[in-house]
Amino acid sequence: MPELRKFLAFDTSTDHLSVAVTDGLRVWQHSGPGGAQASTTLIPAVLALLAEAGLSLGALDAIAFGRGPGSFTGLRTACAVAQGLAFGANHGAGIPVLPIDTLMALAEEARFQRAAVTGFTHNTPFRVTALLDARMDEMYMQSYEFNSGVWTSLHDCELIRPENLVPDPAAQLLAGNVFGVYAERLPAGLASLAQAQALPTATALLRLAPALAAAGQCVDAALALPLYVRDKVALTTEERARVKAQAALAAPVDQAFISR
Repeated sequence: MPELRKFLAFDTSTDHLSVAVTDGLRVWQHSGPGGAQASTTLIPAVLALLAEAGLSLGALDAIAFGRGPGSFTGLRTACAVAQGLAFGANHGAGIPVLPIDTLMALAEEARFQRAAVTGFTHNTPFRVTALLDARMDEMYMQSYEFNSGVWTSLHDCELIRPENLVPDPAAQLLAGNVFGVYAERLPAGLASLAQAQALPTATALLRLAPALAAAGQCVDAALALPLYVRDKVALTTEERARVKAQAALAAPVDQAFISR
């Protein structure tokens, strides 16, 4: 009989908080509002779910978390909580953590949803372009291929404008949370491609965890670090002043051009 693996997983990379735990046979899950609330609600949700499952932190094989890309605040929360829980387990000896790309979790969630409808098996090859709202009029894009139970990234994550989206031509599905947000800005040709609303979920992380752990992807708690694709989330005061000054200088020229 194969060894039962026990994992805790959570994702706070979006406005949706997702937590799940498995004893290797059953899964317990919780979801709720994320965003700024995640910093205060994540730990109570984790402890309540572990209690419901009858598991202690020390009994876990690893703690899986969505490492990004995503909300800066959410990613920092996930990393801090993963580190704190891992260091505090086993009387300070700690347990491993398993950082997982949020776009891979999104792709897995979309595949799982589609499999329930189409009857795809665990060995059915499947290719997904995952799209996650990055705010500031941009989105994250990454394509993945699923084959024989394993996901492979086809390229690095990109940060793009909605109108510049060019999906993988071999993708069988576009999945994410951008279709309503950027409906007026996405290329018209996307309407002919299969689309699915999906988010990175903790249950998707649990499905990914065994293969990733077996591949040696678990790390020490000190290495529970976020994956940032965007270097900054806001302009500095000086940069905002410069943009405003440039706009003021350009305005008279624009008006003169219009009046011709």
